[in-house]
Amino acid sequence: MWVLIPFLAGITLCAFLPELPVAGICVLLAAAGWLLATWLPSGGQRWGRGLCVLLLGVGYAAVRAEWRLAQDLPAAWEQRPIRFVAAVRGLPNISQYGTRLELLVEQTLTAGVQLPARVAVSDYGQREWPTGSRWELSGRFKRRHGQANAFGFDSEQKQWADGVLASGSLAKQRQRLADSQQALAWVDSARAALVARVERVLGVGRESALITALTVGAQQRVARSDWQLFSATGLTHLVSISGLHVGMLAGLAAALAAAILRRYCPPWAAPRLLIAGFAFVVATLYALLAGFSVPTQRTLYMLGSALLMLCWRRALSPFHLWWLALAVVLVVDPFCVLAPGVWLSFGLVAALLAVSVGRRRPAAKWRLVLAGQWSAGVCSVVPLLWWFARFPLVSPLANALAIPYVSALLTPLALFAVLSPWDFPLQLAAWLVRGFYGWVEWLAQWPSLALPATPWPLLLLALWGALWLIAPRGVPGRALAALLLLPMLCYRPTPPLAGTFRATVLDVGQGLSVLVQTATHSLLFDTGLPEAERVVLPGLQGLGVRQLDVLLLSHHDYDHDGAAAGVVRSLPVRQVLAGQPESLPGLGLRGEPCRQGLSWVWDGIRFDVLSPAANELRTDDNSRSCILRVASQQQALLLMGDAPQAVEQGLLAQGNVRVRSTVLVVGHHGSKTATGSAWLQAVQPRYAVISAGYLNRYRHPHPSVLQRLQQYEVAVLRTDWDGALMLEMGNELAVGCWRQQQRRYWRAEGPCGMAD
Repeated sequence: MWVLIPFLAGITLCAFLPELPVAGICVLLAAAGWLLATWLPSGGQRWGRGLCVLLLGVGYAAVRAEWRLAQDLPAAWEQRPIRFVAAVRGLPNISQYGTRLELLVEQTLTAGVQLPARVAVSDYGQREWPTGSRWELSGRFKRRHGQANAFGFDSEQKQWADGVLASGSLAKQRQRLADSQQALAWVDSARAALVARVERVLGVGRESALITALTVGAQQRVARSDWQLFSATGLTHLVSISGLHVGMLAGLAAALAAAILRRYCPPWAAPRLLIAGFAFVVATLYALLAGFSVPTQRTLYMLGSALLMLCWRRALSPFHLWWLALAVVLVVDPFCVLAPGVWLSFGLVAALLAVSVGRRRPAAKWRLVLAGQWSAGVCSVVPLLWWFARFPLVSPLANALAIPYVSALLTPLALFAVLSPWDFPLQLAAWLVRGFYGWVEWLAQWPSLALPATPWPLLLLALWGALWLIAPRGVPGRALAALLLLPMLCYRPTPPLAGTFRATVLDVGQGLSVLVQTATHSLLFDTGLPEAERVVLPGLQGLGVRQLDVLLLSHHDYDHDGAAAGVVRSLPVRQVLAGQPESLPGLGLRGEPCRQGLSWVWDGIRFDVLSPAANELRTDDNSRSCILRVASQQQALLLMGDAPQAVEQGLLAQGNVRVRSTVLVVGHHGSKTATGSAWLQAVQPRYAVISAGYLNRYRHPHPSVLQRLQQYEVAVLRTDWDGALMLEMGNELAVGCWRQQQRRYWRAEGPCGMAD
């Protein structure tokens, strides 16, 4: 059993390497090391051979990664039309902006290129895409690429872990072919029919959305506001068809099989095999009904390996089963180490085992339930704070109430209701859903514990403290274990020194959001799209921002103030300034106009609003952008919003406006309508920051702007290439690019200020 631990550690280590190692070299080093270990003393042999097994794990993961990397879309074919034949996989996600769906590519018809086996595409024509249908299509694709920030949801990491290696948009031309005859296509068609029936009976709403999410995995139908409720209460995992639901259903099936076998047991079969087989078949059917998604497959592998080991007539401890199940999951899918859900699932199972095994005599059931809830709550605090920078304080209570309600009551009833020919079970399930939402909305009002990003040493110390807290009663010093959590709970990032400031340009895709921090104050310039709330709020929390002194919205545009309402709802904001204050009520906000001449000083740092002027009457939104200059004694940052060249020329004509700055956040994401030559000559920036989406449909930044920047010898920083940008502006300017600082072999890396 000891061999599994270094092997799995090697698989895990490979996912976090900046460069992919050569698998052959890893194997050769492991073989040579194994031979050399025979010359070591007996105690050293075990450690030496453990290191060799770790190298084998790295080599195995490297081989699998090479196979996956070979499927990547060539960079030369990005955004070029490609014809192909594909089948619709899963349930399409239909919204007001278009349809998002996943395709299984069967054949690439365009010569010279091969599409990955799985691609995610968008259809903006609002056309129907029946599940399981096959089409001859044309589309433009881009390689796997996502917003890259130190905190928040990492879509690029998820794409790699799930094997979706390209995404794109479909052209108008399409030709329908014969429907797919694969088994999963038939399952998907059945799932779509069940969703249609539920929505026909209950209507389109939160009740039908939650029922279809719990039964057929149609999570895309759950509204974003409801996801926010689940996140605020720590119940997100319950809405997904996770290991908890699959395991609970398998347990109910096993209990039913055991009850039947007590009355009638065939003499030719072992009851243990029948019970385990029936439980696994039920779990498999549930996984298929849920679409057999990658997370569901992992759960099935874990359950199947555990049941197989239980049927194996050898004395294996629960922790032996745990290690074997983890080994099966990681060997089958070595990329799942990047999915937080995998570690949360296995970690919580290990925590439950830690409080239930090794007892001299069985404890009362209510004691085991309380002990299990305690261990799961304690052990989940550290990883949740690390991954999401937030832990709902009500989460232990919410899970204690919701787990039996959803997994043991609502989900089985919803499954029965969906599969039965009658409508009244659906009405009963909807009634249970309404009750569930009622107390979830009440619990969501409770506060959350938000902490900044914790350094590795403090994180490991806190994790050790959590494990020590749930140790058996005989382990000494358990009362002191909580002290090991205090450094993580009390940690605060070092703020900038007085007279200096820090600017973080978040990667919000095609939008803009910049956090400016002084020694004791914080200002957020724009918030990006509404979806950027998944980036902005975790980014602020991870950087230790507990309140915003000023939220400045340059102008009313979807990609600049889209997430403003969510930011104000989640963080205390002392003042809101807006270039178009009349738009604030529509966002549910109140604030003041951002006008030229407004100025203040924080910790030796001067903030000057340069535009718009109070006497200027401009009709277009971009021209009303608020322009902000942040300056220390030696450095200055100029934030332009979407201000066009007409605004630049107007400021230069005034003659008394100081615009020279070390760093220029280029106006309008690098559009050709902004950043004129006269403006660059007046500002004289060393660096130009362009916040734009990767291969965005507006084709920002424009080549003419890049050419002007090169002409004036300005180094270019781009969020679409470099990810989030960190600017330390004191006596010297220090630039950090997140993609370069957190390199991974599976992640794209930008030039970080190098010439284009």
